[in-house]
Amino acid sequence: MTVFPLKFKPAADGGFFFADDAGGYFKSDEDFLSRYVSDTLSGSDREFLLRGGHAFEEPGDLAYAGFEFRFASRLYVPGPLDYIILVPTLRCNLACGYCQVSRVNENTPGFDWNADTVEAVIAFLGGISAPKMKIEFQGGEPTLRLDILSRIRDFCRSRFDQCEFVVCTNLQNLTDEIWDFLSLPDVFVSTSLDGDVSTHEFQRTFESRRTAQFVNNLDAAIARLGNGKVSALPTINPHRPPDPKSVIEAYTSRGMHSIYLRPVNFQGFARKRYDAHASSSIWNNYHSRFIDELVEYNWRAETPAEEYYFVHCLRRILRAGHNGHVDLRNPNVVGHGYVVIDHDGKIYPTDEARMVSRVGQFDLSMGDVFNGMSTATIDALNQEASNNFHPDCVHCAYQAFCGVDLVDDLSRYGRIDVPKHQTDFCQRHFAMFDKIFAMIYSDDPKVRKSMAIWAGVPNFDPSLARWHR
Repeated sequence: MTVFPLKFKPAADGGFFFADDAGGYFKSDEDFLSRYVSDTLSGSDREFLLRGGHAFEEPGDLAYAGFEFRFASRLYVPGPLDYIILVPTLRCNLACGYCQVSRVNENTPGFDWNADTVEAVIAFLGGISAPKMKIEFQGGEPTLRLDILSRIRDFCRSRFDQCEFVVCTNLQNLTDEIWDFLSLPDVFVSTSLDGDVSTHEFQRTFESRRTAQFVNNLDAAIARLGNGKVSALPTINPHRPPDPKSVIEAYTSRGMHSIYLRPVNFQGFARKRYDAHASSSIWNNYHSRFIDELVEYNWRAETPAEEYYFVHCLRRILRAGHNGHVDLRNPNVVGHGYVVIDHDGKIYPTDEARMVSRVGQFDLSMGDVFNGMSTATIDALNQEASNNFHPDCVHCAYQAFCGVDLVDDLSRYGRIDVPKHQTDFCQRHFAMFDKIFAMIYSDDPKVRKSMAIWAGVPNFDPSLARWHR
């Protein structure tokens, strides 16, 4: 018996979009859809589906083995624990209204690692068997505890064969000692530039003097450290977004050509000021306009630019194994490949999980560095971390490219069983995949140029826009 495991949806530009469980896709018309659902496929239909890997004979034929291999290649398998987010302090020298981690003021005592916590963290790191390690310092503002950062770096360099350190800093106040640390060859900087400078001031610095201080430090960091060691991303308020052109100009003029747009995260202090249930359509429209503006920019620019997450989703469609982003995996297993150690020594499976716990919604901690780590609570959560058998996902044509984010659902809705199509995660990604496939099937040479750049190929391959006529 020949099996044709297809899912389908209307395409915005006409016809119907079809996809199989392994991520193969094509477009066709309503006549083919009628033949498919009525089990009256023609000989040419069957030949097309078999040749494209969308069908197979059960049991045991070669086409079936190939289909299963492609299906399995899209699944995320956690690796060893080799990525740790460390939060040595919650104190911060800024007071951003959208702060997702519920930071405290710079002079507030009791929100730093003490000496015992530092030693316990080092003991925890010493028990990790992976040969390489990536440490990301977050806060608060982690440079307020440069002594701890230096201690952790020195230990890791003596313990692991290969190390990388990322300092997530607002770059607001930089001393000579901080510059020396950031200039080390294995240290990288991640900061925030909230679109254009005026938006940055409105959301973060609140006064021109502090804005100028940040801009000078950002430009100095790029000049002193190089673009390869400095990354920045904008946090966008969907209800008051900066003009896409101004964002692209603010980044590309500084030699930064990968822009990761992020809407305000419904966590921490942002819960009090932003509506978690009324922004997905507004965000999707803004993001789509931003992509269109990037297409125009790339048509004439010598050095092209990208929106990081759009490109990530595009590459998940085009090839298996693209699981580098922790928010979009299937299954999205948490608490295994990386963990977060908070300012009080508690261990969390994700950065968002520590935020959910901090505001008192749910305790998603996995123990602490003093008494050890337990995955009992997280393992229960991970039982629902796959979309393969989820009743709201099994008929979705985008299932093979998508994932789940249970922690985001818990944060927004207080539960994980909200119908998926009602969740912010689903609505944002459904719109994202709609946009990507509309561009894959576009004949516009400007679109095809950017799609080739973002796919990492010299020229757009027309065979990516597969049709069955």
